[in-house]
Amino acid sequence: MQSKSAHLFIIAAPSGAGKTTLRREVLKRFSDMIYSVSYTTRPLRNGEQEGVDYHFITTGDFETGITAGKWAEWALVHGNYYGTSADFLDKGLADGRDILLDIDVQGTRQILEHYPSSVAIFILPPSLEVLQQRLIARGTDSAESIAVRLQNAEKEMAQQDLYHHVIINDELSKAVSELVSIIEHYSSSH
Repeated sequence: MQSKSAHLFIIAAPSGAGKTTLRREVLKRFSDMIYSVSYTTRPLRNGEQEGVDYHFITTGDFETGITAGKWAEWALVHGNYYGTSADFLDKGLADGRDILLDIDVQGTRQILEHYPSSVAIFILPPSLEVLQQRLIARGTDSAESIAVRLQNAEKEMAQQDLYHHVIINDELSKAVSELVSIIEHYSSSH
C-alpha cells in the first residue's frame, strides 16, 4: 500500500539516452529520496559496483524470485533478467520515503499496474542518430548489440504516451533542471 506522502518516481529511457546520469544528478539534489537498485543477471560492466549500480544475481536466483513473487516488475531484456524488489518498494513507501526507479518501458507498465499513483517520466534522446553515437562512445556494446538497442529504442519511444512527463535529454543541465522541477512539484504536493 502506497503512503499518500511518499511518491514512486519512474525514470525510463532507451538504452544510452542518459537516464543513469540523470538519476545520479537527481539523487544528489534530493537527499531524502531513496534509489531502488535493480536486480540483474547480466555481467558486471567496468566501473560498476554490486549494490550500487545493480544487485548482480544468477539466472536461477532470479527465476526463483519470479516464482516466489519477489519482483514488483521484471523483464527479460537483451537476454538478461532485470527486476525490482517489491519488498524494497513497499517498505520505503510505508516509511514515507520518496523512491526513484530507473527501469524500462516493460517495467513501467508493471509498476503502474501495482503502484498506480507512481509518477512516470520518459527520457528521450534528441534523435536516434545521437543515441547511436552515445552507444558507440560508451564502448560497452558490439555493433550487433547497438543495432538491437536502436531497434528497441524505436519501439520504446513509440510508447512515450504511457508516461506522465517526457524530457528530451539534448542538454544535460536543462534535462536535470526539468526532472528536478517535476519531482519538486509532486514532493511539495503531499
